[in-house]
Amino acid sequence: MNWSVIFEPAQLQLYAEGLLTTLKLLLASLAVGGVLAVGLALALNSRWRWLRAIVGSYTYVIRGTPLLIQVYLIYYGLAQLDWIQARWDEVWPWTWFKEAFFCALLAFALNTAGYTAEIIAGAMRQTPYGEIEAARAMGMSPQQVLWRIIMPGTLRRSLPAYSNEVVMMLHSTSLASTVPAMLDLTAAASRVYSDFYLPFEAYLFAAAIYLTITFALVGLFRLAERRFLAHLAPRRA
Repeated sequence: MNWSVIFEPAQLQLYAEGLLTTLKLLLASLAVGGVLAVGLALALNSRWRWLRAIVGSYTYVIRGTPLLIQVYLIYYGLAQLDWIQARWDEVWPWTWFKEAFFCALLAFALNTAGYTAEIIAGAMRQTPYGEIEAARAMGMSPQQVLWRIIMPGTLRRSLPAYSNEVVMMLHSTSLASTVPAMLDLTAAASRVYSDFYLPFEAYLFAAAIYLTITFALVGLFRLAERRFLAHLAPRRA
């Protein structure tokens, strides 16, 4: 094995660029998907059956199809439509579809929104009814009950499941390497492999970086769980 090639400045810079793209893609997709997920979760628990059916169908399709297919449908399908390409030089928001990063971001954001919406919706249903009754007894409006009582408890209970979703999204960003002109961490490893034919070194180094980020994310979520879920921890005798 020839690790000296991996640690040359040119290769390290390539991995650094790929790492930066991966982190940008992860954080942006989680931010956009998180905002969408809150709205979708509220719809999943709404009183209107037709709205629950529409959003439930969306989350079912998102969770029932591979993320790679979703990336292909947006980049090779939606972004390549003649109607969009005829407008992507001047008409907003179709101008964004010229960017490979935006197509990947859209696919990842829509995907994580579907999974996160189900996590949040399930946590909302676990809200003790006594808390809602107490808030109503204090004269809170339905909106105040939602944002002051239901949502804070929901977000706390969602932390363990959401931490798994974040880690899965980190690993899923490797699929961005299938999009041309996207230099993420996996694409950087693939370029080193193709240039020097060092498959083990190139991909093992990328795997080590993914593993380091995963440990960091898990550690941050454990700290958050200790802070916000301390009341659920078993009490010592």
